[in-house]
Amino acid sequence: MKTRNLFIPLLAIFMLSSCGSRKNIVYFQDEPLESGVLMSEPKQLVYKPDDILTINVAALDPDTVRPFNLALVQGGNTDIVSARGGMQQQTYLVDYDGNIEFPVLGTLQIAGLTRTELTDMLTEKISEYVTNPIVNVRLANFTVTILGEVRNPGTFTIQDERITVLEALGLADDLTIFGKRKNVMLIREVDGKKKYAKMDLTTVNVVNSPVYYLQQNDVIYVEPNNAKIRSSTYNQNNSVLISAIGTLTTVIAVFLVR
Repeated sequence: MKTRNLFIPLLAIFMLSSCGSRKNIVYFQDEPLESGVLMSEPKQLVYKPDDILTINVAALDPDTVRPFNLALVQGGNTDIVSARGGMQQQTYLVDYDGNIEFPVLGTLQIAGLTRTELTDMLTEKISEYVTNPIVNVRLANFTVTILGEVRNPGTFTIQDERITVLEALGLADDLTIFGKRKNVMLIREVDGKKKYAKMDLTTVNVVNSPVYYLQQNDVIYVEPNNAKIRSSTYNQNNSVLISAIGTLTTVIAVFLVR
C-alpha cells in the first residue's frame, strides 16, 4: 500500500515539472498594460514597386470622371479585386520604377508616397478637368507572412492597411508553447534590400518598436525554443526506446500494485 501511495506524489511532481515556466511563456512580464497607455504612432504605409492599387474617382456628375476610372471587366481577370454582377474592377500595378499608368494623366511616379499624399496629388491633377473630384485609393495586395512556431503559419491579406505585429500573430492563432517570445524576427524590404529586426514580446516596450506596425510584404519568423529543438532531434530509435521504457514502467507499476 505504501508503494502504491508513492506513485501519486511522484505523478504530481512529474506533471508539474512538465509545465512551462511563466517567465518563458507570458507576454508583457515587466509591467501590466494600463488603460490610456499610448503606443508608438504608426508610420504611414508608403507605396512600393509591385504594389497593386485600386483607385476610384467620383464626382457629383459621374460622367465627368468616367475617363479617370478603369473600365470594369468580365470576371476571370487576375488583375481585379472585387465583383459586382460578374463585372470586376481592374487595378494598377506599381512598376519596377515606381510608376503607374493613369488614364488621361499618363505616367505617374508614386513610389514612396503615402495614401494621403497620392490622394492629394491625384485630386489636384484631376481638379484641372473635374470640379471637386473625390479620390479613393486602396492597397489591394497588403500581405504579411508568418512562419515558425505559430499555430497557423501562412500568408495573410490585410484589409485595412494598418496592423501591428501582435494583431498579425493573432491571425496566425498565436505562438505555440515552443516559440521564443524574446526573439521574434521581422524581415522587411527597404529600398530593394532585405533588412531584419528583433522584437521581445515579453516586454511592453515592444509597442515602441519601429517595426511594431507592419508594412506590406513583411515576414515574421518565430524561432523555436531549445525544448522544441531538442525534441526535434529525437530519431525513431529514441521514440522506440521511450515507448519501451513507458511500457516497462507500466508493467512494474501493475506488478507492485498487486
